[in-house]
Amino acid sequence: MIIGFFSRNIAVAATTMLLAAVSLLSGCASQAPAPVIERSPPVAVPVAPVAPAATSTEPKAVLIPNGGADLYTVKKGDTLYSIALENGQSYRDLAAWNNLEDPNKIKVGQQLRVKPAGSDDAAPVAVSKPIALPAPIETRQPGASATPNTETLKREPRGGKLPYSEENLARLQKPESTPAAESKPEVKAAPLEKPIDKPALPPVGDDAPEWAWPANGKLIANFVEGSNKGLDIAGATGEPVLAAASGKVILVSSALRGYGNFVIVKHNAAYLSVYAHNSRILVKEEQQVAKGQKIAEIGSSDSDQAKLHFEIRYQGKPVDPLKFLPAR
Repeated sequence: MIIGFFSRNIAVAATTMLLAAVSLLSGCASQAPAPVIERSPPVAVPVAPVAPAATSTEPKAVLIPNGGADLYTVKKGDTLYSIALENGQSYRDLAAWNNLEDPNKIKVGQQLRVKPAGSDDAAPVAVSKPIALPAPIETRQPGASATPNTETLKREPRGGKLPYSEENLARLQKPESTPAAESKPEVKAAPLEKPIDKPALPPVGDDAPEWAWPANGKLIANFVEGSNKGLDIAGATGEPVLAAASGKVILVSSALRGYGNFVIVKHNAAYLSVYAHNSRILVKEEQQVAKGQKIAEIGSSDSDQAKLHFEIRYQGKPVDPLKFLPAR
């Protein structure tokens, strides 16, 4: 009886456990599975190219104080007279502008003013210098190939065969004709202009000098750029040397090598004339002279023969006197 009691309880317990297990399994089967999230690698977002900052191409003015044109640095062999001549000035003016008590005492490396202070030439000059633009910035999409994809390029369609017809057959059997060479209009060369013997004269104002020949002798040497700075006129010692135009004598000297006894006459702000190799000088510095006035006598000072060396200078630079003197 006891054994039957225990057997019955064990069966009840087993049944209870089996029902609990079935209930647990059914509960698990009714729940939905957790969602699966597929994560792909991050996609690169195309970045729009950034345009470089706008840079003005307009030239920017840089002020340079006259480029040093109003100052001259003394070199070896210079004298105040030669500096004055090369700059078309009176040595007296140079001495005054530079507070020189003795015109013969200048030093190599010394800077001299060759134009008056406050003149228009001393004003700063604006020099335009273009500003270089930065190189363009090349932008490329992430992952883009350096070489273009030729497969995406458009190509011309290939020509197909002609459909059969009597006309097309005759066309194919006919030999190809070479198109005649295109006739080009005949281009005639422009006639060569006659070479100009005399270059344009330097600009002058209303007070341009009226020039005359300074001596009557034969012309024996012409003006040569960089070599002979004027004309050489033959003559006998003692023959007259005449002022080629009205003006003021600014220098009587023998201090320039190769000139001998010479005279310089200043005619206006731009022009002066030089008379060299004289045997005798008849005028003084600061003296006013008239056109055609006798100012010296031909000689051979610092020369191998009696002659007059005559120069015309524009703003201190030698120019060809034949472009100013009247025809003989």
